[in-house]
Amino acid sequence: MTLNTIKVTFPVRYSECDPLGIAHHSSYVIWFEEARHEYMRRHPADYEQLAEEGVFMPLSELRVRYRAPARFGDIITIRSWMTEVKSRRATFYHQVQRSDTEEILAEGETVHICFDVKTMELRRIPPRVKGLLERYLQSTSPPAPLPKGEGRGS
Repeated sequence: MTLNTIKVTFPVRYSECDPLGIAHHSSYVIWFEEARHEYMRRHPADYEQLAEEGVFMPLSELRVRYRAPARFGDIITIRSWMTEVKSRRATFYHQVQRSDTEEILAEGETVHICFDVKTMELRRIPPRVKGLLERYLQSTSPPAPLPKGEGRGS
């Protein structure tokens, strides 16, 4: 794991599961978000500071490939890192693993666009913020990107 990858570990909670004790597919999206917020908090570009500057980066794309089910009580680890920063967007890659075996349960990408809440329009990422984000791009190659149109959750 490189310095630019964060890990967040926690148990699968009962409220995240269906009646059979299997984590609902929507839970993975929330786990991705938790890890992304932790990533930003640990690097000097946290969302609270960005919001004070009028910079918002809502989700614009989401791809998930589900490989194996997480179950109630499993201890899982979410690994997340930034893979791309462009003029108006940033991309994160996420892996959900069963902590004891490191089996990959799901992986995915989230793309976030820069948005101006005052004008309700896309905007360029401010140069200072873009510079901060670019410093934390993953230096090692991430797994092969998910093919477009494949691996999406139901």
